[in-house]
Amino acid sequence: MGRIDMTPERLLSASDQELAALSDLCLRSKAYWGYDADFLDACREELTVTHADLGARTAVIRKGAGFIGVATVTIDQGAAQLDKLFVDPDAIGSGAGRALLLWAIAQARSGKARIMNIDADPGAEAFYAYMGAIRIGSVASTAISGRMLPLMQIAL
Repeated sequence: MGRIDMTPERLLSASDQELAALSDLCLRSKAYWGYDADFLDACREELTVTHADLGARTAVIRKGAGFIGVATVTIDQGAAQLDKLFVDPDAIGSGAGRALLLWAIAQARSGKARIMNIDADPGAEAFYAYMGAIRIGSVASTAISGRMLPLMQIAL
């Protein structure tokens, strides 16, 4: 078996089948942290990758005809937001998450952002801290009422 290229590529277009595969990847990645089916159902809409997500703001890492990672970033008035960063559970620890986060940071810098905010899953907080993010507070989950998430930030 050959080595997987961990270079993120922009996803400018995708079939409905590819979008479904990416959305499934996001759900499987979220499930890695031990969440139950009800929790994942509540997050489904937020974790769905749509045609509107595509373009300069979304990158993937491919494995054959499939995907092992996806990241989406937005930039507004000097601040970037990491909207999605999900890695297939079988590829966690492979460098895919690091490659996607570095891609998002490069996109944010090229868009003149000075900071990148990350509404982190509590299970991923250590990864973001390892990558240089600091916790600056908490933010309410948009999917689960009453749930608070670590708000992380990377200075660019």
